[in-house]
Amino acid sequence: MNPIDASRLWTPAGWQRDRRLHVATDGRIGSTEHAGGGEAWVVPGIANLHSHAFQRAMAGLAERRGDATHGDPANDSFWTWRETMYRFAARIGPESLHAIACQLYVEMLEAGYTSVCEFHYLHHAPDGQTYAEAATMSHALIAAARDTGIRLTLLPVLYMTGGFDGRELSPRQRRFGHRVDAYLHLLDTLAEDSGDAVRIGVALHSLRAVPPRAMAEVLAAIPPAMPVHVHIAEQVAEVDECVAVRGARPVQWLLDNAAVDWRWTLVHATHLDDAEVQGIAGSGATVAICPTTEANLGDGLFPLRAYLDAGGAWGIGSDSHVSVSPVEELRWLEYGQRLQARQRNIAASGDGASVGDTLLAGVIASAQHATGHATGALVDGAFADAVVLDTGAPAFAGLHERDAIDRWVFNGNRNLVRDVLVGGVRVVEGGRHRDRDAIAARFGATMGELLRD
Repeated sequence: MNPIDASRLWTPAGWQRDRRLHVATDGRIGSTEHAGGGEAWVVPGIANLHSHAFQRAMAGLAERRGDATHGDPANDSFWTWRETMYRFAARIGPESLHAIACQLYVEMLEAGYTSVCEFHYLHHAPDGQTYAEAATMSHALIAAARDTGIRLTLLPVLYMTGGFDGRELSPRQRRFGHRVDAYLHLLDTLAEDSGDAVRIGVALHSLRAVPPRAMAEVLAAIPPAMPVHVHIAEQVAEVDECVAVRGARPVQWLLDNAAVDWRWTLVHATHLDDAEVQGIAGSGATVAICPTTEANLGDGLFPLRAYLDAGGAWGIGSDSHVSVSPVEELRWLEYGQRLQARQRNIAASGDGASVGDTLLAGVIASAQHATGHATGALVDGAFADAVVLDTGAPAFAGLHERDAIDRWVFNGNRNLVRDVLVGGVRVVEGGRHRDRDAIAARFGATMGELLRD
């Protein structure tokens, strides 16, 4: 496989000059040496830690006030958005899911994401009955990842109840549901698809959707290194209901009732008290922060500075895909903190520290644990998942090592990714995915069908 030559190679310790990455046949970096002649500025590919692929097709379709608000702005929230999502999800089948996911994964790759954690709960047909085989929808996502070249962590979701009180799933939620035995069978079935490009993990939808006994059964049954992801503390109403029913805030209850460690990713974790901030950081778990979706849904702001001060691990996800850009997630992660604190440069610590470098170092450090893949920093033994910046763009005029990442993250809206490699294979060149046009055409036809009255 061809080596990757970098005039500049970004590492958490700073830029290295004139590096050649030798890529083995399995897509991993076999060795690194000093070698001149390259002109590329290379950074590690970004891991997208939280994705609901089908929601890419409804981006922009839930921005009107719904009947459920009854004229009260306080009622227009995540919970009303969820009703729109349920109606849209009912239209999605295996073929449309594959077309949507292919389009999404192309957009991710072109933006600099090289791996994605797919939090997947559209298991069954809209009537709640299984397809011919339980893994049909999962296989549509695996096929989309392989067709586009993105690295996938597939996280089938366990979804059992409609709330902390244990009520049954509503008719619109039934296609998401599983019993524990059926869910574990699904994991066993999908394990056959696991390999260098695909990992299988566990997603507990949320504490409100997974009873304590079921959570314990699943955690006892899975391999000890399997990634575990869970939505948690996204909404104030969720926190209040958890306190009322279980006598503790969601994150505190989880820390008290499960062996939360490095293999866990807590998605959102927006509403935390000081003890929960310290608890997550001390556990070694990763928080997947999804700033554009959390803003779109009116969720709130993650306590970033306190969490960084506690030494917590974190990453980003595009979640509902109102934006598919790691730059925008990182930018708005920082900007949200600035608006709340009315200060600048919140993420960086110490005089002269770069916000962009700090943010990039954070998402790189969490990638391997959250995804289950040997990805993250471009070091020997890791997969050669890399992004070549478009240093010829006007946004990079007069480029210097000290400001390169800050300019990538905070300088305008033009995509500044030139090439993307996954396992050393160039899937994006000159800003375009190798199959962009054909995949976009199929996506367009699929959207026409889905939105037909």
